[in-house]
Amino acid sequence: MPTRARSELTLRTDSAAETAAFGARLGRVARAGDVICLWGDLGAGKTVVAKGFGEGLGVTGTTVSSPSFILMAEHRGRLPLFHIDLYRLESARDAFDGGLLDERQRDGVTLVEWPDRLGEALPMTRLDIRLLPIGESSRTIDLRAVGDGLERYLGAAAA
Repeated sequence: MPTRARSELTLRTDSAAETAAFGARLGRVARAGDVICLWGDLGAGKTVVAKGFGEGLGVTGTTVSSPSFILMAEHRGRLPLFHIDLYRLESARDAFDGGLLDERQRDGVTLVEWPDRLGEALPMTRLDIRLLPIGESSRTIDLRAVGDGLERYLGAAAA
């Protein structure tokens, strides 16, 4: 059962399918300019959430997968989806110098895996999703709306 604070929500999923369905609920309420930061260790389920998010956003024709080696993948759906994986970068400077963060993202939704690499350059307004594996397929998922206007994600996640 989800628990809710002012701008935070904690829930649990017990399978990859449930984790993807959670992501799909979020994708359905996404708006242009939103930034979603996916926090968690390797294997935590970040890419599963991203796949579900893409489904909820109506991405078709391409598979949402981890862009670890290409750093950013752009997908077309109801809104453009910019899926960024900063795992191989050391700092925010690397992300900016590599053109991973720019004004195009105002027209779409940006999912960032390994957002810790941005340090102080993290957007002031964002949805933080922290995934913590519990056993083989269960996850505790903590959501936190940072800044105004993102509480709709908490409502969608709890549905």
